Amino acid sequence: MAERQGRNGDAGAAVAVADPRDVRNVVLVGPSGSGKTTLTEALLAAAGAVSRAGSVVDGTTVCDHDPAAVRQQRSVGLAVAPLRHGDVKINLIDTPGYADFVGELRAGLRAADAALFVVCAAEGVDPATVALWQECAAVGMPRAVVIARLDHQRADVDAELAACQQAFGPGVLPLYLPAGGRPGLIGLITQRYFDYAEGYPPRVGEPEPADLERLSDARNELIEGIIAESEDETLMDRYLAGEEIAEDTLIADLETAVARGSFHPVIPVCATTGVGLAEILDGIARAFPSPLEHTLPEVTSPQGAPHAALRADPDGPLAAEVVRTAVDSYVGRVSLIRVFSGTLRPERPVHVSGHGLAERGHEDHDANERVAHVYSPLGATLREVPYCVAGDLCALTKIGSAETGDTVSAPEEPLLMRPWPMPEPLLPVAVVAKTRSDEDALARNLSRLVAGDPTLRLERNAETSQMVLWCMGEAHADVVLSRLRAGGAEVETEPVRTSLRATFAGPAKGKGKHVKQSGGHGQYAVCDIEVEPLERGAGFEFLSRVVGGAVPTQFIPSVEKGVRAQLERGLVDGHPVVDIRVILVDGKAHSVDSSDAAFQTAGSMALKDAAANGRITLLEPLDEVAVNLPDDYLGAVLGDLSARRGRVLGTEADDGGRTVVKAEVPSTELLRYAVDLRSLTSGTAYFSRRHARYDPMPEGLAAAQQTP
Repeated sequence: MAERQGRNGDAGAAVAVADPRDVRNVVLVGPSGSGKTTLTEALLAAAGAVSRAGSVVDGTTVCDHDPAAVRQQRSVGLAVAPLRHGDVKINLIDTPGYADFVGELRAGLRAADAALFVVCAAEGVDPATVALWQECAAVGMPRAVVIARLDHQRADVDAELAACQQAFGPGVLPLYLPAGGRPGLIGLITQRYFDYAEGYPPRVGEPEPADLERLSDARNELIEGIIAESEDETLMDRYLAGEEIAEDTLIADLETAVARGSFHPVIPVCATTGVGLAEILDGIARAFPSPLEHTLPEVTSPQGAPHAALRADPDGPLAAEVVRTAVDSYVGRVSLIRVFSGTLRPERPVHVSGHGLAERGHEDHDANERVAHVYSPLGATLREVPYCVAGDLCALTKIGSAETGDTVSAPEEPLLMRPWPMPEPLLPVAVVAKTRSDEDALARNLSRLVAGDPTLRLERNAETSQMVLWCMGEAHADVVLSRLRAGGAEVETEPVRTSLRATFAGPAKGKGKHVKQSGGHGQYAVCDIEVEPLERGAGFEFLSRVVGGAVPTQFIPSVEKGVRAQLERGLVDGHPVVDIRVILVDGKAHSVDSSDAAFQTAGSMALKDAAANGRITLLEPLDEVAVNLPDDYLGAVLGDLSARRGRVLGTEADDGGRTVVKAEVPSTELLRYAVDLRSLTSGTAYFSRRHARYDPMPEGLAAAQQTP
């Protein structure tokens, strides 16, 4: 297959890496608007991977190639952008910063060995970024901080550095700081001036004496921080005694501390002027770990049998994972692969296995496929390579059974990796094909979207006859709908209907009489029933108190069958009836014309008659909700839950210094709660929900639900 042209010029030839030691997989994370994609473009251009840097505003960046990303001017999906720096291949993994696309971010973390936290020099550090930092710390992932957008009119490096140190904790110290009034950086260890007056690469010279004096305290703090992380216990004593520690020793200890995740360097950068690009590339290549230092995910057989731990060994058993699935208009389905063990080669069979995501609509599956070509992806551009070794990233096309999260292994030794954690989608969107001719395209495109997006859940609700997409938020829903339409399916949205139940509010009696005579055998069945309500969740009970054989024994189950069928069909607008006891008390039969079908019909008619004589109550689903939030928003959230007819069960402290509010809330009041809670708490809160039971709906709301 011919290589496809990138958006911003010739991407150059891709080179396969033979040794995992020469690979660095780095995920760029940070809030939307912090400058991750722009920084990625600048790094690609600086390394010669593209001829010129693209623009987010113009829609010409390598990573934001999705039409939705171009339209929204923000990343909506994960993208890989490899470059060469010396002998090292750096796979930059650009991820969306908006909360709706956290699934793409989680996939990027799975594929990476280190994280580059990008924060804007004028925006501070948001709570979501702090939470992500803590999550990376829990698994020991190496991290560095980039203070980007130095050209912002409100940029304040000192204030942003202080915010990062307060938010991220100890070990966050600058390696470089801006020179006073000049376009460049001063290295605090080397005390060299990196001059970007003529762009990238910088010229190296001596700093001004005033700059050295101004930055002396920051340099001393950095050196003390590096020495504190050193494995040489004598180093601190020597430093305190006044000995000048050699640069090589400090740099070696710094690189070791960064690789093991205990020290986090800070580098200021400006993508438009090139300031800091060389320092970032050097830092990634020298201090971030190779895949050989990364603990691999746990693997088992597809049947769950344990398997020995794997290493990033090109000669080991093949174990790779699909971290993203996309549909390309030119080549069809494209699977982005992280190879953890072994070597992936073209023209070879592989085994694709996916288990453990059935609740998301991904049924367990195993299939053998054939890899035709192996590609190195540069955004949407695919460049063919002869192989992909353990630790590297690649792309495969036309692997029809592969879904995001699947394991790719050798057919003779199938393996399965434990899926990475994914948040639960909590915003329902009901979709319907605009015309009958769109129904096939809708079904086809939905299967593709669900296969590629584990944060998207498809629900076909038989009770409401709706097709509901559960999304992460409005922006996620907008992207999903635009991709459906781009695939040729004209779709519309409609209000989501909640599945209700009905029950009897009190005792009632009913008679069912089914008598027909139309030549030959007629139909004759009469039954009298009494209905009693049961407690919530009790289900359905059927009893017979018939005496004297008024209803022959063989027809009593027929009455029950007819009643049950009517319960499922419903008595009010098709809502199933629950939590009642039906008692068969009397009836009549005919020796010739009575039959199973006749008594089923009579039982159904008796239940409808009882409903006409009694009072029916609608029941609405009640969810148990747990809201995790900062204390500052507790009052607002409690008030909002009360306005949603919620009943607060209690609050408790969370380990992270937050509060968890537990409440019971009607499901009808939670349809847009994912959006409203984010707005109410500035995106700092999240919630989970699970069905608790059905409770009576208030009469006013119940009346509005019933069809006139």
